[in-house]
Amino acid sequence: MNKLYLWGIIIIAVMLGATYLSVGGSKGGLNGDIVNMLAVAGAVSLVIITVFVVVKYVRQMQVDSASGELLKDNWDGIGEYKNEVPTGWAVMFLLTMVWGMWYFVIGYPVNAYSQIGEYNEDVAVHNSKFETKYKDITGEKLVEMGESVFLAECKVCHGISADGIDGAAANLNKRIDEKSVKHVIEKGSNNKLLGMEMPMPDRNGLLNANTGALITDAEIETVSKFVANKMSGAGADIFAGTCAACHGEDGKGLDSVAPSIATYTPTLVSNVLTHGKKGAIGVMPKFDRLNDKQKEAVGAYITSLNK
Repeated sequence: MNKLYLWGIIIIAVMLGATYLSVGGSKGGLNGDIVNMLAVAGAVSLVIITVFVVVKYVRQMQVDSASGELLKDNWDGIGEYKNEVPTGWAVMFLLTMVWGMWYFVIGYPVNAYSQIGEYNEDVAVHNSKFETKYKDITGEKLVEMGESVFLAECKVCHGISADGIDGAAANLNKRIDEKSVKHVIEKGSNNKLLGMEMPMPDRNGLLNANTGALITDAEIETVSKFVANKMSGAGADIFAGTCAACHGEDGKGLDSVAPSIATYTPTLVSNVLTHGKKGAIGVMPKFDRLNDKQKEAVGAYITSLNK
């Protein structure tokens, strides 16, 4: 017997043996389960067909020689024969095309039922009911709702007490820290904190009106500490000359110009949840799975932590 055929038989035997041991050793084994039986039958067929095809073509490469008319073109002396498309290949190709059209039109049409589609529809209905039921909730009830949503969605990164877990995420018990202020001043920001494209320029676009020059490293250090220290201490003059024009004298921002950097607001938090945020620590993803009321509630809760 040719060694190639012998090796094919050996490989088939080994693979079928491994399949049997795998299924037989699993909990329940076959035990008449039609699903398992069909799976094993498919595995056996796949093994036999694969080995047969490999052996056939390896053997063909060993003994067959090409013949026929060459195409006119060649590449570095390597030509190609004018071979007809193999009948079997052509038939399989056409059958696959027919099956594909049947699958998408009749067997499983694009607009047919799907579990994902049903889930999305159920979520949409639930969100609609939720927003109708809680649309008028305000005050402490809104804060309580926000705390619940925070513990379900945000505590993984920010911690149960919203302290940022030792720098893994922002500490939400204070508006902003020195590192974040410095990062934004030096690199600018375009995080849609106002809900729209209102980018803050980097340091090359920040002019200190008191000196008439671009902000310096020393001024950045000083004003960063000033903002992080709740708008107090040294640096008030730098803030007034460089930042107040957009963020306001008290740092609470100006409508449609710049966000508050003195305190959190429900709108500010909601915009971060809607658009995400990139800062000194890294990138916070947006939370599309939260509806508008849930975002507002989280904003109310975060704002309450800073009072």
